[in-house]
Amino acid sequence: MLSEPRSGQLAAWGNALLAGLVSPDDAVLAIVGDDAVHRVEGLPGESGPVGLTLALGRLRALGVTGLRVALPAPGHPLGLSGPPAFNARALEAEEAVVCHGSALGLIPEVYEAGPDGDVHVEVVWHCLAVREAPPADVPSLGEAERELAEALRDATEVLSRLDVAGSGPVAEAAVDAYRARAERGREVLAPGYPPRAVRVLELAQRVGLLMSVAYENGHGGAVSASEMAARAEALRPVERTARRAQVAAYNAFVEERERGVR
Repeated sequence: MLSEPRSGQLAAWGNALLAGLVSPDDAVLAIVGDDAVHRVEGLPGESGPVGLTLALGRLRALGVTGLRVALPAPGHPLGLSGPPAFNARALEAEEAVVCHGSALGLIPEVYEAGPDGDVHVEVVWHCLAVREAPPADVPSLGEAERELAEALRDATEVLSRLDVAGSGPVAEAAVDAYRARAERGREVLAPGYPPRAVRVLELAQRVGLLMSVAYENGHGGAVSASEMAARAEALRPVERTARRAQVAAYNAFVEERERGVR
């Protein structure tokens, strides 16, 4: 989780655009990021792929009032509501955007294009039908924040006991250095999100970075099979909790609208 999912950027900035808080140009620029181009394929009323600006306008015309994120993993359909065909494709991509106000969803397909030495990334979002139902296993912001703090504390204790790389002050310094480089000049969420959503997403990102440092720096002192299994067992629920927190943060914009907060 060193980088945020493309579905998160699309949902966050798409929500800000739908709410009239940012311009179409600013929203598309933030969504595309370092990629070369994003297109949307399969939109009702369109015969072929279209650009993001047109696609977001079309979604608004189709009744879409908000965008939610899904980050499914095997055995964990986080943020999905069906049908099985959509869920299967979202699971393969490991992410999706589910529209609120219209039974549509978007799944990214990422391509590399261009000659050697000048390769760039293009993204096609496939627009598909979804089931209008509550998303699976998405916690509230308050629940996500509490769960994440508890999971991080428990995992840090286990990793430290096993002397696993990624659990000490050196790893913390690495995470801080990475965040300083990666987040310079970058907004964590788009305008209009509540401060608690920003806080939850930042904590989830930090947990993701710690997990990456732990994985990328070998097994540390966990040299036996049983110790490595214990490490994996400690990390697995933390990663699951971090993904749930990410989804809760990105979906907070729509959840607050449903509760009449905004």
